[in-house]
Amino acid sequence: MRATPSATKITRRKFLAAAGAAIALPTFIPASALGREDRPAPSARISLGVIGCGGMGTANTNAFLGLNDCQVVAACDVDKQHLETILGTINGHYGNKDCKAYHDYRELAARTDIDAVMIATPDHWHALVAVEAANHKKDIYGEKPLARTITEQQAIVHAVQKNNRIWQTGSWQRSVPNFHKAAEIVRNGLIGKVTRVEVGLPGGFAGYNPKPSDFTVATPPPELDYDLWSGPSQLLPYMSIRVHGNWRWNYNTGGGNLLDWIGHHCDIAHWGLGFDENGPSEIEGHGEFPPADFGWNTATKYRIDLKYPQNISMTIAGGHPDIKDGTKWIGTDGWVHVDRGQFSASNEDWRDIKQLPEDLRKVKLYESSGHQRNFLDCVKSRKPTITPVKTAHHSTIPGHLGLISMLVGRKLKWNVQSEQIIDDKEATAMLGRPFRAPWKLA
Repeated sequence: MRATPSATKITRRKFLAAAGAAIALPTFIPASALGREDRPAPSARISLGVIGCGGMGTANTNAFLGLNDCQVVAACDVDKQHLETILGTINGHYGNKDCKAYHDYRELAARTDIDAVMIATPDHWHALVAVEAANHKKDIYGEKPLARTITEQQAIVHAVQKNNRIWQTGSWQRSVPNFHKAAEIVRNGLIGKVTRVEVGLPGGFAGYNPKPSDFTVATPPPELDYDLWSGPSQLLPYMSIRVHGNWRWNYNTGGGNLLDWIGHHCDIAHWGLGFDENGPSEIEGHGEFPPADFGWNTATKYRIDLKYPQNISMTIAGGHPDIKDGTKWIGTDGWVHVDRGQFSASNEDWRDIKQLPEDLRKVKLYESSGHQRNFLDCVKSRKPTITPVKTAHHSTIPGHLGLISMLVGRKLKWNVQSEQIIDDKEATAMLGRPFRAPWKLA
């Protein structure tokens, strides 16, 4: 008797989930039956669309191209040059011209044959793109910070949870051994009770030193859809120094070095403290800003003092030499400091070991051999990634609140459970920003 279509139909997503549960394929199946000899069959690959094809988008795309169980099938950007470049990279890698180009992310997100998306747009687009993708049942690899404001982040968290999506944040330091080792030392109490944490971020404009004359109003280049690029943010006069590579230095579209880096080093600070779903109760920030008539307006120097549970104090600073770049936990019995390519501690024996001895690892933190690899594995298994959406949300909140405190000029009190600023209407109004019509969050 012939089976009915309803009895035999299986979706790509169900197939991937089943494949993730399997330990190994039967040895008698030849590799050639799986597609190419070094690749799974097309039906077993995760189909990926990439949205945002600039610097970070290109880096992430290249990483996914190196993973055989992933197929990049679509790319979207509002800059034709960026789009043509990434298409050349993707199609050149696969030796075909199958990757489809999109100008509007909503068309890509609506494709039913795409399992997941990578989002690497400027910050002001994160919420709109992520919510759209989640509502279309896409799993998401999204760049940090989670979004431009706390309200926008809350919308992403809600959409991801409502749609049961897998989320990985580009806070890739959790997938690097020295950060894992440092956080595990702290979590296992080897420096005693933590009393203070120092989070050092960059100041200035990441090495850029523009002159006022560099901010020249011009006509947008023909390859860039500047109106769509501006999207929900205020439509400012076009300046080349305000877009690609430099959008971060204007609060209209980014958050400066503070919000760029908070999802890295504060994320690691929370990991070591066990505060992935916790946060500060008091925040007081002070910052220095460019002149009002300067083309960029993000803080060039800042210092934020925060009060955390368990009587732990934290300082987040950029441009202050007394706070070293990276993350430093200080406890009653010692200290640990970690940064990219660096590790130091009060106990020198910890420096050269790759991992704590098993008898000291009472708390074993999540291990990931690679950030993009971890995302694909979790798309298959449906288990949380190493940097899920709520973790990214809480890691970034201290930076957002610190900026608001700087702008209003006073200390803030924060309710971690309700995610509300207490008794300050002016500061509360800054938890979000208005969207330019016709854009709005679903």
